[in-house]
Amino acid sequence: MKRAVCPGTFDPITNGHIDIIRRASFIFDKVIVAVVQSPSKDTLFSYQERMALVKEVTKNIKGVEVDGFDGLVVDFARKRRASVIVRGIRMISDFEYEFQMALTNRNLAPHTETMFLMPHPQYSYISSRLIKEAAFLGANLKQFLPGVVMNALRNKIHESSSRKYK
Repeated sequence: MKRAVCPGTFDPITNGHIDIIRRASFIFDKVIVAVVQSPSKDTLFSYQERMALVKEVTKNIKGVEVDGFDGLVVDFARKRRASVIVRGIRMISDFEYEFQMALTNRNLAPHTETMFLMPHPQYSYISSRLIKEAAFLGANLKQFLPGVVMNALRNKIHESSSRKYK
């Protein structure tokens, strides 16, 4: 069975992420969407919230499983017997960082390959960071997010605004 790991922070998961996960599921028997427990960047959503959202929006994609990890993705891949790490590349600006990470991972785990997939063009310019910024400014983002994620994001913004003005 060919297994792949698709790691990320998913804060929040976007239609671009889902596009990459779905396309990876056509290539591999099992795709393990690996949600980082303690990312190096601050997140809007807690680990538990991110896990729940990722599980909800991927539940109907055949061969996809969601799990969390902390530490090196190559260690997680080895533990889960996955031989490939799938990464999405949106723009040229992503390439340098992803390339450096792939070369480092190859050095750490020579038998684990990295595969880059490009999202559908309609998602090629979106990122979770930009989605959050636009959401806080009141943008309608339904073309970029599944409904359940859009609702969760609205609730987070409302909670944040309520705390700010108390």
